[in-house]
Amino acid sequence: MTFSSQLLGPTASGLLEDSTRPYFLWWSECTVAELRQHLASSDAEERAYWLGALLREANSRDVWIFTSPTKIRADWPQLARYLGRSRPMWKWLLRIDDSPQLAAAEL
Repeated sequence: MTFSSQLLGPTASGLLEDSTRPYFLWWSECTVAELRQHLASSDAEERAYWLGALLREANSRDVWIFTSPTKIRADWPQLARYLGRSRPMWKWLLRIDDSPQLAAAEL
């Protein structure tokens, strides 16, 4: 778990339980345990899709239960296209400078 006791707690205590269906995955039957598996996948596209869903749909306070700034930065080239309108906020928050490679990959 990435959550730190020094940070604000989750908006819903169920997010700490593996069997809970996270509110931010409203279109999916995915549980917390399954989300963690997706986020740990060796498949970069699978990781990017689910990380994008987390960043796009969850309260930013709940994001840190599942990931870290380091992990987001590492997956940014694959992840950015899944962020929708939240992309500028995450880019600013994490001080990410998109490379020309990313712009070409999005075409």
